[in-house]
Amino acid sequence: QVHVMESGGGLVQAGGSLRLSCTASGLILDVYAMAWFRQAPGKEREGVSCISWSGTTTDYADSVKGRFTISRNNAENTLYLQMNSLKPEDTAMYYCAADRTGYCSALWPIDDFTYWGQGTQVTVSS
Repeated sequence: QVHVMESGGGLVQAGGSLRLSCTASGLILDVYAMAWFRQAPGKEREGVSCISWSGTTTDYADSVKGRFTISRNNAENTLYLQMNSLKPEDTAMYYCAADRTGYCSALWPIDDFTYWGQGTQVTVSS
């Protein structure tokens, strides 16, 4: 049975930082492309960042470029999202997801991702 688990969310003031982590049981992540998505109340789920299976290719939504950094440690079966200079509009539930193709497609369509975590809440106060 596969379980994908996010952690590291919380409440932070604008301008602050958080580091999200994602790991899995029953699933070896090193062959999967991994991505972070987020969903704010009343809004659609949107892609934040994606990283290829090897970590050599990364991609970011325009709204987070220069502030967020995605990385992975395949030896530890873990995905990370370092979030700096946080803004109130970053407030959302953040999800990690795994794509068995190993590569990030253009725009990272949600349907490409097979395994999802339950999410971790990030709240940025102004």
